[in-house]
Amino acid sequence: MKVHAIAVGIGLILLSAQATLADPMKCTNEEKTCVTNCSKFARTTVQQCLEGCRMSRMICLRTGCWDSGTSRYCGLMKQ
Repeated sequence: MKVHAIAVGIGLILLSAQATLADPMKCTNEEKTCVTNCSKFARTTVQQCLEGCRMSRMICLRTGCWDSGTSRYCGLMKQ
């Protein structure tokens, strides 16, 4: 009986660890990454980059797809 309880406990720990590792991708998280990447550009293009991030977020909130310019992926949570 004690072995069964230990096995169940370990199983629950593994399941909860799996759930925390698999955070859903969200539009707002992608926007934060985009804004962070804008800091790598020259000052003259930072404003354009930030505007692009805002536009991409608006599109993502409507469609659930993020377009980084080089890749497009869908299935994001619209948050």
